[in-house]
Amino acid sequence: MTFRSGNPALKADTFSRYRVVSGSEAMTLAGTVNKTALSLGILMVAASYVWNRGAADPALGAFVMVGIIAAFVVAMVTVFKQTWAPYTTPLYAGLEGLALGGISVVFEAQYPGIVSQAVFLTFGTLGALLFAYRSGLIRATENFKLGVVAATGGIALVYLLSFVLGFFGVNVPLIHSSGTFGILFSLFVVVIAALNLVLDFDFIEQGVERGAPKHMEWYGAFGLLVTLVWLYLEILRLLAKLQSRQR
Repeated sequence: MTFRSGNPALKADTFSRYRVVSGSEAMTLAGTVNKTALSLGILMVAASYVWNRGAADPALGAFVMVGIIAAFVVAMVTVFKQTWAPYTTPLYAGLEGLALGGISVVFEAQYPGIVSQAVFLTFGTLGALLFAYRSGLIRATENFKLGVVAATGGIALVYLLSFVLGFFGVNVPLIHSSGTFGILFSLFVVVIAALNLVLDFDFIEQGVERGAPKHMEWYGAFGLLVTLVWLYLEILRLLAKLQSRQR
């Protein structure tokens, strides 16, 4: 069987190299959950620090830029050096927290109350999909995985195109517009980001069944964190578009 995830941190062959080794400490679901919770805690502490400094803080932009760039570098290191995950995952969480804290302050200044709504919807989505996955309401079949991976790849290409065109002063309305098509696009992206959580759950479960080493608990937490950050940002973007139409 081939295991797929739309999450670039959880590649198809991540766990394929691992087999149960007698006497070694193996990855567990409980351990992955605990490390995911710890990583989220670190992220929220860092985000709260920037949040409490307020929109008037002149260093706000620096927190966002440093957080984004450094988090990307740490993420790449984690992907290629999975054995370093116990050290890089907490660092990634802290850096992402700095960036998300600054981004959230900017959105909150424009649309009061939007951040609490986005946080609630993000964790609500996580809980609902985890329940649906564990109860068997949603199954990560091969066709399901193929569809989500293809959609995720398509979204990545659209964002990449938007990024490149931005250097030439060209704006992509589909991404930034608060019109009907812009909102539908954001809604589609939110759905795909949420469905990636299902793939991540399945991927981690397969790692546990294969007897992956203990450090892969941190790597599994890292993968989930990547998806949750993406989901939060997309929900934030969607809510901002909806609120801008009401003004």
